[in-house]
Amino acid sequence: MVGALLMAAGCGSSSKSSSSKSGSTSKSGGSSSKPDLTVSAAASLTKAFTEYGAQFSAANAKLSFAGSDQLAAQIEQGVKPDVFASANTKLPDMLYAKELVSKPVVFASNRLVITVPAGSSKIHSLADLAKPGVTIAIESPTVPAGAYTRKVLSHLPAAEEKAILANVRTDEPDVKGVIAKVTGKAVDAGFVYITDVTATNGKAAAVQIPSSLQPQVAYGVAVVKGDPHPSQAQAFIAGLLTGAGQQDLLKAGFLPPPK
Repeated sequence: MVGALLMAAGCGSSSKSSSSKSGSTSKSGGSSSKPDLTVSAAASLTKAFTEYGAQFSAANAKLSFAGSDQLAAQIEQGVKPDVFASANTKLPDMLYAKELVSKPVVFASNRLVITVPAGSSKIHSLADLAKPGVTIAIESPTVPAGAYTRKVLSHLPAAEEKAILANVRTDEPDVKGVIAKVTGKAVDAGFVYITDVTATNGKAAAVQIPSSLQPQVAYGVAVVKGDPHPSQAQAFIAGLLTGAGQQDLLKAGFLPPPK
């Protein structure tokens, strides 16, 4: 399991950004005297990590965002970022078991919500998603948000779960894909984290999932084995636990790690 404490030794926008098959990337900072620190992070961390990376002084943070499952698969295939941050603990634990990363730590938590276009009056509750004619976007089952969504639905009466899944029109590779479908009004609703809704700056709204059904959404992070900048990678993680990174996470709407 992911530890709650950082071991001492070990799932954004900027002035320059680009897109790649692995997701969106950005580079923060610009000092040639500092090393580049490559951080592969869950798409839901885009806003918080972009803010943190811009002020991280130990290295030039090069950030890559995509579905946590896709980033973990790349590490299994030999890609070696310095840091891997996932929207769950399962994937970092899996990589640790394969000796591909150092012991992971939990650095944040989040809440799964239903998101709808701003101003929409069609969806007011989870039960509304089962109504005929409703269109829904969710993430693929291998993405943490998609797994959390299916866990929520699995606790519903079988007929209600079946009706909601029958209304799903698309399985997206990450939360950004779901948000794009919702804000573009291609669907009536989707499942994302509350931080993803906040990041739309009013283009989407959140409908809460009952607390009794809310999954525990914990984020894990680890230093990738064989990275050339272990001290900077450990410093980046340390900042997520007690420093500027933690403050940027809280500002973006993330919650402290679950106890």
